[in-house]
Amino acid sequence: MSLLKVDDIHVFYGAIHAIKGISLEVNEDEIVTLIGANGAGKSTTLNTIAGLLKPRQGTVTFDGQQLNGMPASRIVSRGMALCPEGRRIFQQMTVRENLEMGGFTRPSSEIAGSMDEMFQRFPRLKEREKQIAGTLSGGEQQMLAMARALMSKPRLLMLDEPSMGLAPILVEQIFEIVRELHGSGVTVLLVEQNAQMALSVADRAYVLETGTISMEGPASELLNNDQVRKAYLGS
Repeated sequence: MSLLKVDDIHVFYGAIHAIKGISLEVNEDEIVTLIGANGAGKSTTLNTIAGLLKPRQGTVTFDGQQLNGMPASRIVSRGMALCPEGRRIFQQMTVRENLEMGGFTRPSSEIAGSMDEMFQRFPRLKEREKQIAGTLSGGEQQMLAMARALMSKPRLLMLDEPSMGLAPILVEQIFEIVRELHGSGVTVLLVEQNAQMALSVADRAYVLETGTISMEGPASELLNNDQVRKAYLGS
């Protein structure tokens, strides 16, 4: 069943036509990835779905309801969360305070239970519960950004470049967490420059080139596609 449907969206930055008629779908219990070079429009697509940017044309539908014009905070409360590129944690707040901010759309009676769940899923964050978030390592900050997004209990988690700037061993850990989240029933839309890792974890994939979708299909097929391998996998 389709959870998210994006239909022919066009997004502009001033006179620049950044997204040129993208259409995509994410079904429940899927991991779908968007891959492409820098500047292809991957982050712009996620930000538009999340309500942070407004499409000039086209529609975004989530769980049967059109989101066009809906404030980003209401979109979160409907069950969608974005873990943004660059993590964007609250640097001067503690780990716990960051997580509390992630649960702002939830009833206060549910926050403690969600916090315990995040600390079980990310034990490193429990160890650093009272630490100022800006002093965490890159990998810990990424875990915090993901946990903060999960505090809203999303049905769809959008991850924008979760492996950016991380050492290879931490990249493995982050993608293992993505697999675990998927196994626990979270649908994932993943933007990732590490195409090899993204395609290895995803069910389906879309390839973006300069604001348009040039290719789509099962991730396993794109992983073995000569054109994709040459352009994005370095082989």
